[in-house]
Amino acid sequence: MAVTIRTTFVLGVCAALALVGAAVASGGTSTAISRGTTSIAGGSSAGGTNLRERELAPAEEEEAEANGDEGPNRIAPGFAHGKFPPKTLPDPTAASNGSSSPGSELGTHFQGINFRQHRLADNGNQFSVEPPDQSLCAGNGFVLESVNDAIQVFNSDGTAASGVVSLNRFYNYPSAFNRTTGVVGPQITDPVCHYDPATQRWYHLVLTLDSSAAGDLLGGNHLDLAVSNTSSPLGTWTLYSIDVTNDGENGTPDHHCSPPDDPDELAIVTRPNACIGDYPHIGADKFGVYLTTNEYAFFGPEYNGTQIYALSKAKLASPGMTVPVTSIENTQVDGIPGFTTWPAISPGTDQFATNNGGTEYFLSALAGVAPTETGNDTGSAKRIVAWAVTNTSSLDTASPALSLTAKTVNSKTYTVPPKAEQKPGPTPLRECINDTVIPTQFGPGCWNLLFVAEPEHDEVIAPLDSSDTRMQQVTYVNGQLYGALGTGVSVGGSDKAGIVWFQVEPKINGAGKIEPKLIKDGYVALAGTNLTYPTMAVLPSGKGLIGFTAVGGEHFPSAGYVLFDNGTTGTVRIAGAGLGPQDGFTSYKAFVGDPPRERWGDYGAAAFDGNSIWVASEYIAQTCTLAEYLTGAIGSCNQTRASLGNWSTHVSKVTP
Repeated sequence: MAVTIRTTFVLGVCAALALVGAAVASGGTSTAISRGTTSIAGGSSAGGTNLRERELAPAEEEEAEANGDEGPNRIAPGFAHGKFPPKTLPDPTAASNGSSSPGSELGTHFQGINFRQHRLADNGNQFSVEPPDQSLCAGNGFVLESVNDAIQVFNSDGTAASGVVSLNRFYNYPSAFNRTTGVVGPQITDPVCHYDPATQRWYHLVLTLDSSAAGDLLGGNHLDLAVSNTSSPLGTWTLYSIDVTNDGENGTPDHHCSPPDDPDELAIVTRPNACIGDYPHIGADKFGVYLTTNEYAFFGPEYNGTQIYALSKAKLASPGMTVPVTSIENTQVDGIPGFTTWPAISPGTDQFATNNGGTEYFLSALAGVAPTETGNDTGSAKRIVAWAVTNTSSLDTASPALSLTAKTVNSKTYTVPPKAEQKPGPTPLRECINDTVIPTQFGPGCWNLLFVAEPEHDEVIAPLDSSDTRMQQVTYVNGQLYGALGTGVSVGGSDKAGIVWFQVEPKINGAGKIEPKLIKDGYVALAGTNLTYPTMAVLPSGKGLIGFTAVGGEHFPSAGYVLFDNGTTGTVRIAGAGLGPQDGFTSYKAFVGDPPRERWGDYGAAAFDGNSIWVASEYIAQTCTLAEYLTGAIGSCNQTRASLGNWSTHVSKVTP
């Protein structure tokens, strides 16, 4: 399909201090809605009396793992052009990085938002949600963390500058789930954020799914972008909304996504030909802010490629202005749809690419998740893609005129990583499901506290999902792109989840086309341990880090990192040691079906702050026995978790 570039407009409405509960200005348009007031008021555990209340969203948004095919006798473009391997590549062999204790580079570090805080935000009017999608941004003496449907601001010493606020309230929507009325609000997912020191503005982005009061997904979905009006995240924010349903309605283009097959579902939805802007991410150059999505059919099997939405930073920094949105639709390279085309961020104010009228760079991988994304059904590749959007200075004009260019470049082999086995330990949720003896008010067996219908009692400690081969966070600095992704590795005589990182020089030739050159790449691995969900950040000095979760062997899920020094990676260092196994509802068949998908974080995050880097990863910060799980407020384990989950996040300041 052809790539289309078009410009539309959004209006912003000023949302008063979402983190301190002031009022929101009235007014707005169909694309930017005034949504009332916000508050940091938090709920408290209601103990065992609410165990049979609704905990999980009625229609959990999946990542649309498509099961369509390329059609008879059709060769996927990547195979035809030699970009994909003809068969699945073996896991690459990697040397173990070894491990050591953190050194003086590790500064302030602390536990961030956890499952319990997330569940009890907005007076408890939240769902239990896994995995812990991680976002982080930092600057001007603050660290802003957002996980799933919650947000919190910390001071640079790790102390809380705000309470934990639900994102439904931050964006002035009704609660995710009103536990008094039973009304379900819009479903928010995939938060990301960025602090831009050039404009001294904070950006926070989510995907919002329209929902009926009963919790039925209606098809409509939009990117909600909050932009601070000052250099403080505790000040006022302006809200923008970009409709990414792309069904030809509400001023969107028609990307021809299929409607539901089920007549009952078709009767409920309001936008049956909806596409969905999944997995949004944010990047920035001197002139613009760039939002990317992976576009699937909401109800059908199609995948349309990465969509790029470009907005002027200068106009976003001026509340009340009409802001053009220039969209680059259905991106491709050599006929291969773009997939998780991650936009770059840069440290400081002088690292942006100003050539070719301003340039924003991106990296992506070619292995995909399923054949529908890239056409590659091998789950492996040895090429990546560098992308560039040029003439970004035109975003400040009345007629933005952007150009997109992309090209593949050879790289080290990467493969879909294996699931990450866990170190055994107490898993009271699992043990409760399996128990048939403990007396309860509903009958014998702890399982009665969780279910009405009796489940099977054969749950096991589940391995964690290790992600796939999609590109993760990308940095542009000193004219180089840096990024990393998860891969299978053979290390220490066994197959584990590891990391492959890339350093690419993305020059633009005289014809305006990108000519990427791989400068260096390498693996990060640890014998006996899985390293999952990497995030890479590099400073102008050439020093940086790769953050991740370390799990297996001697490690419960732990927040770790390796230092990066001009193309060399160091030992694995643990900033936040895990205290027990992951014990959340997505690990167990009784909740999510057989086989379970043991959801872990869909991405980590790193943020620049002068000569330091803040990094956030998922880990497990608590442990408790079944007896402790059943003592006091059921499932709280002395207020360290909630009944259906125990994930947490860890935030660290590292000065390489």
